[in-house]
Amino acid sequence: MTITPYAPPGRGGNFYSGSPVDRAAHHRADAARIASYLVGADTLFVPCWRGLHLIVRDPDDRARIELPTRRQTLMTPEFLEGTDWIFLGYLDERPLFVLDLSLMDQPELLFPQARGRFVELRPLASLLPPDEAAILAQARGLVHWRNATRFCGACGAPNQADQAGHRLVCTADPGHLHFPRTDPVVIMLVQRRDRVLLARGVRFGPESRTLSALAGFVEPGETPEEAVAREVLEETGVPVGEIRYHSSQPWPYPGTLMLAFTATATDDTLRLDPDEIVEARWLTRDDIRNHAALGFTLPASTTIARRMIEDWLTGAP
Repeated sequence: MTITPYAPPGRGGNFYSGSPVDRAAHHRADAARIASYLVGADTLFVPCWRGLHLIVRDPDDRARIELPTRRQTLMTPEFLEGTDWIFLGYLDERPLFVLDLSLMDQPELLFPQARGRFVELRPLASLLPPDEAAILAQARGLVHWRNATRFCGACGAPNQADQAGHRLVCTADPGHLHFPRTDPVVIMLVQRRDRVLLARGVRFGPESRTLSALAGFVEPGETPEEAVAREVLEETGVPVGEIRYHSSQPWPYPGTLMLAFTATATDDTLRLDPDEIVEARWLTRDDIRNHAALGFTLPASTTIARRMIEDWLTGAP
């Protein structure tokens, strides 16, 4: 197996990347500064509620996220003090926080001037400006981590937020520190001569007709390239040789980092793992261009899988 990682020059960013937020990590330890920002009249907020986001549709049916300032809300300093929040950084030089309002039954009452409503991100993501989707990717990932780490994994005691919400400290033993995590996932477009291998996993359900690139989590003690070779062989029985890095993408469902690769198969015989893969096909460029007639759909335009497929169609490296 030949492993050749590379970053092609000039490759643009994928959806959910390219955030306009200055994360300002050097200000997170300044508790006084963060406290003043939190109650500032012109501070911006990303409201999150049970996995939903405050999104408005403009007259042209484009989706935009609403980022109300504190003066546009009914949030008091006392309310904010008792609410889970995380400092995201600066947006256009203004402080930006994500608020988790999941404990409320009617969070919309806090935003009397808001034009939007709380909705799920995934169905509307492609209608959002990419930079706004990137803001939500950061916000969603942090909120998910915070909710999944309320108790210390070492002793079970409650955790307390620190570093503007970017660190959790065990209340029983302050030596137990917990930091935001992102789970690495490899996603790979397997090629052999003039065909690529697309598959449908069991997790997509019987109603799905989407064929996509293979993917899987990187395991402890494993490089991403090793994970590519292992996952392809385990799921489809196909051995791969040359492996090349393509690009990466934050994936906020709920908090993973997609590491995309291309891989060259040394044998095209398929031996599918039925616990993982429902179907897999070797497809030509004409097959993919005529996917509707062949009874399958392609991944959503916001996915890195779709980006890799389109690059392959156009002959991009």
